[in-house]
Amino acid sequence: MTQHTQHHSAHDDRPHSEHGHHGGHEDHSGHGAHQHGGTGTGSVSWPMAAKATLHCLLGCALGEILGMVIGTALAWHNAPTMALAIVLAFAFGYSFTMYAVVRAGLDLRTAFKVALAADTVSILVMELVDNGVVLLVPGAMDAHVDTGLFWGSLTVAFAIAFVITTPVNRVLIGAGKGHAVVHQYHH
Repeated sequence: MTQHTQHHSAHDDRPHSEHGHHGGHEDHSGHGAHQHGGTGTGSVSWPMAAKATLHCLLGCALGEILGMVIGTALAWHNAPTMALAIVLAFAFGYSFTMYAVVRAGLDLRTAFKVALAADTVSILVMELVDNGVVLLVPGAMDAHVDTGLFWGSLTVAFAIAFVITTPVNRVLIGAGKGHAVVHQYHH
């Protein structure tokens, strides 16, 4: 276990600024003000929540687009294509977090647990919203990947999902959940 991880595993509920010596500990000023294990959203900035949501969106988008491309290439019907896209969205979303925390020194099993705790709610909300939007756009589910309708509906769906998921992530981070779980492993 690294010094950084040991330090944070013994974390108490004091605000970050009240902790004593942080030898070898990186500055967290780029993360905005936050409390580990705090409640509410007062200490969580909108940019911090947006950054966490963007991280989620990138993984989800890559997985979802890959799933749609594979399903279309294999001439699958809408339901299995959407199912594959959702599974890959979760896989890519979790893998982004796992990559970061494994680089910080965690083993794969622990990294997977951290990814589940950090990303599940965010990915779930993102997937419900963006798939819901795509389902509501006439013809979007039957659009091929080489059409403006496919890319346009997906772009609008991701934008709406981002706007709805950002406040969800802000609340989660403020409660010491979601992306806040990953903060102790950032270097």
